[in-house]
Amino acid sequence: MKRTNEVFFKNHWKRVLIILPAFVILYLIGYIMDPFSEYARTFFHRDISEILTDFGITLIFCTIVCEISILISNWLDHKLPWIEHSRKRFVIETLLNFVAVLGILFIIFSIYSYYVPEAGMHSVLTDSKYIQETREIMQQFLITLMVTFLIMVINTGNSILLKWKNTAVRAAESDRIAMEAELQSLKLQLDPHFVFNNLSVLSELILRDQQLGYEYAENFTKIYRYMLVNSKKNIIHLEEEIKVLNAYIFLLKQRVGEGLIFEIDIDRKQYLNSLPPLTLQLLVENAMKHNKTSKSDPLHLKIYTNCEHSLVIENNFNPLETNTPSSGIGLDNIVRRYRLLGAAKPEIFQDDKIFKVTVPLIELK
Repeated sequence: MKRTNEVFFKNHWKRVLIILPAFVILYLIGYIMDPFSEYARTFFHRDISEILTDFGITLIFCTIVCEISILISNWLDHKLPWIEHSRKRFVIETLLNFVAVLGILFIIFSIYSYYVPEAGMHSVLTDSKYIQETREIMQQFLITLMVTFLIMVINTGNSILLKWKNTAVRAAESDRIAMEAELQSLKLQLDPHFVFNNLSVLSELILRDQQLGYEYAENFTKIYRYMLVNSKKNIIHLEEEIKVLNAYIFLLKQRVGEGLIFEIDIDRKQYLNSLPPLTLQLLVENAMKHNKTSKSDPLHLKIYTNCEHSLVIENNFNPLETNTPSSGIGLDNIVRRYRLLGAAKPEIFQDDKIFKVTVPLIELK
């Protein structure tokens, strides 16, 4: 990331974008203020060498003023930042720029008076030529102050704009880091949630039926491997989720037997769309946690896609007699992961007969 105190004029070509307009504006304002002055009337009647010399001196002057304005701005960035001292900064920067320009003009006029004695301060005030030159000097002074102020305003404006952009970039970067940390934290919650619910079942099956215990361990391993491989992924193809769901259904059948009835009807065209890893597992586990799963009163679970490119997980609403407290891992986990991914929010519907969660499928461009 670029340094936050980087200013608009750091690159040389960007300096040119200010120096050249200042150069043109200086001549333009001078002509507008006194279009009938001897300087304006005779300018293009001079020798080309005199014109080029005039251009060169003016260009050097604009460059010096621009560089001084930048140096003052950079120095004040450390002493009086705009955010904390905006008014004081504006007044002091304006005064420093004007004082610097006065110093430059004093040096220029001193050199001019030294090499052109008739233009010096010893000239008689009633002399018309001296009065004309004095007026032109005052005009040049005012023009220079105007151009200096213009350079300062543009330099300051772009400096503030760049700082604002850098602040916005830092804020976005901070949000992104926080989002990734929260997303990773949410994914790590899945491990103990999954392991705790299945290890006890596995130990019982091994004692009762070794072959069934072996199959259970195989499917358990398949799911856990899936979790480890995809732990760093934010989204995964629906096809992969369905494959691991089949292994998960096997585990559930061993836990509740005929107390759970599954119906899966998914459009294969949606297989390449994506969703956060283990979304289906969490929703199925959530349905089982809060509903009866007995042989006489089974839980009916339907998983299907709709015409809106969404996945629907629906179950009959048959709550347990004792309300099981929520751990916050299931539905909340999914909703937060979708939010952090910037995807549409999952929809939850419930009445006295069904409970339904609709999760958007993310289309990868």
